[in-house]
Amino acid sequence: CRAWLLAPTHAMSCARPQPAVGLLGGWGRSVASSFSRFANAWRPESRPQSCDWLHKRGPEPHPGVPAERSRGRRAALSFAAIAVLLGLPLWWKTTETYRAALPYGDIAALGRLPFQVAVSVSVVFLPGSVPADLPRRLPYGDVREERVPVSCKSPAVCTARPPRALLMDLSSSEADAALHALQDSPPGSLTVYVVPEASSLLPQGVNVYVGKHRSALVRAGQGLAILHARLQQLLQVVSLTASSIAAALSDRVPDGQLGPDAWRHLKSSLGYEITFSLLNPDPKSHDVDWDIEGAVNHYVQPVLDKLSLVANFSVDSQILYYAVLGVTPRFDKESSSFILSAHSLPHVINPVEARLGSSAASLYPVLNFLLYVPERSHSPLYIQDKDGAPVATNAFHSPRWGGIMIYNVEVPASPQTSLPLHVDVDMLRVMEVFLAQLRLLFGISREELPPEFLVESPGNEGLADWELDRLLWAHALENIATVSTTLTSLAQLLDQISNIVIKDDVASEVYRAVAAAQDAVAELAEGHLHSAFQASKEAVTSSERAFFDPSLLHLLYFPDDQKFAIYIPLFLPMAVPILLSLAKMLREARQNKKEPTKMD
Repeated sequence: CRAWLLAPTHAMSCARPQPAVGLLGGWGRSVASSFSRFANAWRPESRPQSCDWLHKRGPEPHPGVPAERSRGRRAALSFAAIAVLLGLPLWWKTTETYRAALPYGDIAALGRLPFQVAVSVSVVFLPGSVPADLPRRLPYGDVREERVPVSCKSPAVCTARPPRALLMDLSSSEADAALHALQDSPPGSLTVYVVPEASSLLPQGVNVYVGKHRSALVRAGQGLAILHARLQQLLQVVSLTASSIAAALSDRVPDGQLGPDAWRHLKSSLGYEITFSLLNPDPKSHDVDWDIEGAVNHYVQPVLDKLSLVANFSVDSQILYYAVLGVTPRFDKESSSFILSAHSLPHVINPVEARLGSSAASLYPVLNFLLYVPERSHSPLYIQDKDGAPVATNAFHSPRWGGIMIYNVEVPASPQTSLPLHVDVDMLRVMEVFLAQLRLLFGISREELPPEFLVESPGNEGLADWELDRLLWAHALENIATVSTTLTSLAQLLDQISNIVIKDDVASEVYRAVAAAQDAVAELAEGHLHSAFQASKEAVTSSERAFFDPSLLHLLYFPDDQKFAIYIPLFLPMAVPILLSLAKMLREARQNKKEPTKMD
């Protein structure tokens, strides 16, 4: 080892040392000889003058390494391209919230549609009733069932269907029935028969007679101006008025422009449930018997048959024992009776309503009609109005809820009368009150009539044909307004919440509701009341089906944090290798761009 370290070296700086010979004997000579041969092989003239080649020269790369790297790059790029170009669109398409197209423009236009209500009025002049100051008189043969709006400038319509002798021999009510049998008046129409001033068809002092159908009798008067004024008053009574239109559109009219009566009638609905309840708080003293089934069939059912064009009705009844009003009546010494004042009536309904059963399960509004038989300790019981006067019917009604009637039982003169006392309810008197309250609930109230007007009683049917037409007009307008409000709310909700699914059936219901509402408006403008009301009902049905469709709530309560919790475990393991490979390829590309610059 010392011989290796002390041997003289070659003159080159990078030559390795040559060991000396003779220091270690024969073994040393053999080692030195071997080293000499090795050193001679590396003479200065046979190798480069610099030593940098030792550092630059390394192991030669394997011929397959560049190809392997190229294949890796192509594989990474292909995976990234498949994930971006195929995977992401496929995932986006399969997981997107399906939202069918809706007619947002038509929905917004519904709120701006003008309501034009046309009333078909036919004026028939009987012989001798045509005013002499008409601008133009038409021959009888030139007019055949022509309907012309009555105005000061319009020509007269001279038609007389019934013979003159027949009408003159009848009373006004008989003439109304005869005219109804001769004509077929569609809903929403009105036929006015102008009779001579001296006609005996109308009672003395009556200038306008309104029948229970769609016809009226009017005296001609002494000129066209008087006849025109009477016709205007007649249309205000039997036709749609501005107040009834405002009441039907109460949701759109400011509160200050409506009277208190506008909020009293029932809202339009596809159906109503009527419940008759007998309240007997003292069954030990009173054994009350009422024939509610017979009363409904005889008094109520004809009215409901007439209202079947408006909505569907269902009727039920019940008897509640030990059900009290919840308000202690005041005893009046002068009349020896108990009094319920007007200010205490609002406190009567809530305690009683708790016993009636909940109406939350009902799909339609519930109308409650209660017959209350006072307990023996509070009999007789009377209701007083705001002025302190007793109410003739001894009943009151609550708007959009129903009515209550107090039925007093005569106290037996003998104190030894056995109890309970059997009571048979006079159903005629009770049903007269309940039917009057039913008319008030539906807004079928007659306005104050001029003194020369006579209106025929509707009889057992409960309402006249022209009253039914007014109700159909009001409900048709209200239905159109309800459809507009419902669809507008639905459109705003779907526009604000983007993850609500809109299925094709929901969109079809919306399109059907919009089309039906537009048809209803067009039919009203043409004066076709029945078809307009049917179209409005169809529009309400479709709009409610769309608004309350259960599919709208499927993804409504699906928050974003749940989306991250689902998608991160799915995409993160696949995205990390692809992203790392792309990052490595980007770094290598940058290094390859910088290396030629350093070599230069």
